Amino acid sequence: MNRFARWVVKHRVVVVIICLALMIPSIFGMASTRVKYDLLYYLPEELDTIKGQNILMEDFGKGAFSLCITEGLNEVDQADLEESIRRIPHVDTVVGYASALNGSIPSEILPDDIRGRFENGNDRIIAVFFDDTSSAEGTMEAITEIRRVAGEKCFVSGLSAVVTDTKALVEEQEGIYVAIAVALCCVVLMLTMDSFLLPLIFLCCIGVSILWNMGSNCLMGEISYITKAVAAVLQLAVTLDYSIFLWHSYKEQKTLCSDRDDAMAAAIGQTFSSIVGSSLTTVAGFVAICFMSFTLGRDLGIVMSKGVILGVLGTVTLLPCVIRMMDNLITKTSHKPLLPSVASISRFIVKHYKALCALAVVLCIPAFYGYSNVNVYYDMSSCLPEDLLSVKANEKLSESFDVSTNHLVLIDADVSQKNVNAMTREFKQVDGVQDVLSLDSVLGSNIPESILPDAGISLLKSDRYQMMLISSSYVISSDAVNQQIDELNAILKKYDEGGMLIGEAPCTKDLINCTDRDFKVVSVISIAAIFVIIALVLKSFSLPILLVAMIELAIALNLCIPYFTGTTLPFVGPILISTIQLGATVDYAILMTTRYKQGRMAGKEKKVAVGEAVAASAQSILVSGVSFFASTFGVGLYSNVDIISSMCSLIARGALCSVAVVLFLLPAMLLLCDGFIVRTTVGMKKKA
Repeated sequence: MNRFARWVVKHRVVVVIICLALMIPSIFGMASTRVKYDLLYYLPEELDTIKGQNILMEDFGKGAFSLCITEGLNEVDQADLEESIRRIPHVDTVVGYASALNGSIPSEILPDDIRGRFENGNDRIIAVFFDDTSSAEGTMEAITEIRRVAGEKCFVSGLSAVVTDTKALVEEQEGIYVAIAVALCCVVLMLTMDSFLLPLIFLCCIGVSILWNMGSNCLMGEISYITKAVAAVLQLAVTLDYSIFLWHSYKEQKTLCSDRDDAMAAAIGQTFSSIVGSSLTTVAGFVAICFMSFTLGRDLGIVMSKGVILGVLGTVTLLPCVIRMMDNLITKTSHKPLLPSVASISRFIVKHYKALCALAVVLCIPAFYGYSNVNVYYDMSSCLPEDLLSVKANEKLSESFDVSTNHLVLIDADVSQKNVNAMTREFKQVDGVQDVLSLDSVLGSNIPESILPDAGISLLKSDRYQMMLISSSYVISSDAVNQQIDELNAILKKYDEGGMLIGEAPCTKDLINCTDRDFKVVSVISIAAIFVIIALVLKSFSLPILLVAMIELAIALNLCIPYFTGTTLPFVGPILISTIQLGATVDYAILMTTRYKQGRMAGKEKKVAVGEAVAASAQSILVSGVSFFASTFGVGLYSNVDIISSMCSLIARGALCSVAVVLFLLPAMLLLCDGFIVRTTVGMKKKA
């Protein structure tokens, strides 16, 4: 490592040129990376709901479906609008009141209940099927074009419309997220570091490593919009520590070395050893979420693991070179850091450690109760602003037709008309079912299938499958709709064992089941991995237990607040935050504990060792924690996409919770458990 460090410092101009040059392919890589806006895409492929979506595409040529509600149009204008929508690229099929199955069947001979499915007073429904998936570019372009053609008198509902609006909103805001994070982080660093220029250098160098990371995402092909929106902010938050470590090490080495190049080379070697150990816990946390069956976790986990590794690389290559090149300017802009004295904190903790231990035990009760009972939501449309067109359309559909969602049923094409009719009757008896539309329900006993055009038949029937549409008044992810899905599936399997119930609501129900399982799996993996890393780093059995327990308490304190304030979180919040907070902030505990261990190994009395550990590490922990908070808090306040706002707010608050627990409760627990720690840690000595 020493040879590498000396080479970097000696050839700093070359290193800077290489690092900056790597930004060029990164820009192209970032531009070529596709973004997925439909979170249901990340469900496991072996689920019936996902298999059914694939069949819908393969057999019927339809991957997405929307209900458009028109308001106050006469029949002529209605028919013209339906025809205009039919001509839009990527629109596969249009079924509406005016067209009545492409005009092949006079609306007058249709049963009244069939006519009622398309009309309620001045409001009429147009069912639009697209030839690609919900989040495909073609589908979103078609949604936008429908809105343009139809004007204000048409409301486009459904998942595809939600995805379209989500894309527009996130693309509009994601640049602002980074700007807010950088601005607030810069302010905090300028106040807490000893130079006004240094924070700008830190942020520019981290920005380069972020660009490397985002550019390398092209190797994945595509990432989720959540990953794209928060990855840069998260990478800044979790890797900023490394820059601070390097600077402090360089300042220390300058007092020991006569030559600044030698000092920086020594700082690189020392920092690399420190941040590798520190980054391992962070990477372990992100790797753990890769084990989610809901593959959004893998998406974010891979991107952030790369981000941490590239952040380390940037810290030991680009940053030291820039610091050496701008050393004189850094000195000219130096000032006294605006940080509180930590001496009083240290004395307070040592004096009142038993009371602080009691406080930790007491806090566990409400913290873990609230953590275990926090309310989450799964309907992604509910995380969007109420003034979005898709949200208004869904509300309009519910108000005018008492329809909140639609299920699609796929059954074998050979199922008899008698059984289909019997199945339809049973479906209609299920609570919350408003309507059941199938080829046989449309035809009834009056209209022979032979008079229908091929287009009319292909809409609901293929060589292998026939399709049914069930309208439900229950909202997605509610207990009522999930019970309804169970009842519908039971009826479906009675008539066709291979039948499939698909659509947004069944997919969301699968999402609930997947994430419930994922939460347990990810928690176990992340805790186990970080336990092993801490055990190896600190050479102790007891210290990993204590450190993980303290950070888990901080996580519980963070996630219990929404429960007691009545706030509902997006479903990914508890899973991701619990892992990210553990992996990213356990470093604070390791730093504190390492100082304590060094003191005890030197034979110092436990109170002296803990007091010195607090005094030595408190400022670093405060700077790191407050910077972590600043880089995410502003985004949480600004974003009106609740899933992004909630995640950033949780991460910001989690950083402060971890800082508070590590600064006050961890030292107290070290004092309380000192005897056990000494007996179970390699190299420690007990001194009364």
